[in-house]
Amino acid sequence: MTNSTLLNRRDHLFGKGSTLFYEEPVQLIRGEGVHMYDESGRRYVDLYNNVPCVGHCHPQFVEAVSRQVNTLNVHSRYLHESILDYAERLIARHDDSIGSIIFSCTGTEANEIALRMARLATGGRGIICTDATYHGNSVEVSKLTRPKDHRDDVRSIPFPETYRSNSTDPQKHFLEELQAVIDSFKKDNIPFAGILVCPIFANEGLPNIPAGFMPAAVDLVHDAGGVFIADEVQSGLCRTGLWWGYELMDFVPDIVTMGKPLGGGIPLAATAASTELIEMFRQHTRYFNTCASSPVQAAAGNAVLDIIEQENLCENVSTVGAFMRDRLVKIQTEHSSIGDVRGHGLFLGLEWVTDLESKAPDKEGVVKVVNALKDRGYLTSNAGAYDNVLKIRPPLVFSKDDAEEFLNAFEQTLETLDA
Repeated sequence: MTNSTLLNRRDHLFGKGSTLFYEEPVQLIRGEGVHMYDESGRRYVDLYNNVPCVGHCHPQFVEAVSRQVNTLNVHSRYLHESILDYAERLIARHDDSIGSIIFSCTGTEANEIALRMARLATGGRGIICTDATYHGNSVEVSKLTRPKDHRDDVRSIPFPETYRSNSTDPQKHFLEELQAVIDSFKKDNIPFAGILVCPIFANEGLPNIPAGFMPAAVDLVHDAGGVFIADEVQSGLCRTGLWWGYELMDFVPDIVTMGKPLGGGIPLAATAASTELIEMFRQHTRYFNTCASSPVQAAAGNAVLDIIEQENLCENVSTVGAFMRDRLVKIQTEHSSIGDVRGHGLFLGLEWVTDLESKAPDKEGVVKVVNALKDRGYLTSNAGAYDNVLKIRPPLVFSKDDAEEFLNAFEQTLETLDA
């Protein structure tokens, strides 16, 4: 079936405006490792997907999930040892203060639980986020998507935009903005509950955060009686070369939310915190999730952890990510449209600008690059506060050879566009 026919069917069934990548969409029918293939058999290199984090259709993952599907899959209200084994393994990868966990199916659900937990723990309502973030789609969580109305119980602060900042002390500026919003809640008689951020500010465009930036923010939130929530949906599970983004940023959150990559393609998310916080939440709610804590979720989650550990993927992410970043910095010197190269591990961002002096965001320019790369067989996207950051986030199994291939194609793409 042609792409145009599929697109017409999609518009009719899903509604026009449903999110779709690329000016000429791709019809993908199978995947293997870091590659995906369209209906004609053409190969594409995946530089975007965080869901199949251990690679598309990893044989060990497929076998583990298939075996469990062929054995048992039921809802969450029965005893099953494998989900407890998985919970223990996942908790063990966190700071010692994290002692218990609640499973769900999506990052939205995990963040919804975290917000409810923070509000129950503090008795407050006021939640702080950044002004260029995304944490999910539910009614409550979607309030955090670039909020504008500062009269509500969700209020934003400017993200730490280190590339364009005129501040000589970005940490001080961030803390002042944070304190100002906390004070605004007090002025409006809205008790403060906490803050929810991605530790590496992924949706904001991966700004280069100075060492020691976050611990002071945690202290400020605690001093105001709030809870600090780290959304690790994008930054977690070795994406940066460490297990969690909060480790990279050298702080310990009160609540951690996780999602997409946990299940390797099977819907699986989690909210983790101290045992005291989790038990408090259980006592005050009747929360359960029919499809969460299932045997199939356990099989998927355990298989992902097994593969990460057995194939030393955290180390691979660090090594290959450093190699890519070094090459991208060299490429940057040859192209004035690239204002900045930043990121961690296998999560890199290139800021597209109209010129290096003004640093004006160039969304149109980066969209051209995204589509040109797609035409060459390399799938990525754009993101950031101004949608002008080329987002490079391949599966954790991305090798140095894969990186070399992409970087050569990337240089050729830029040369063609500059000609």
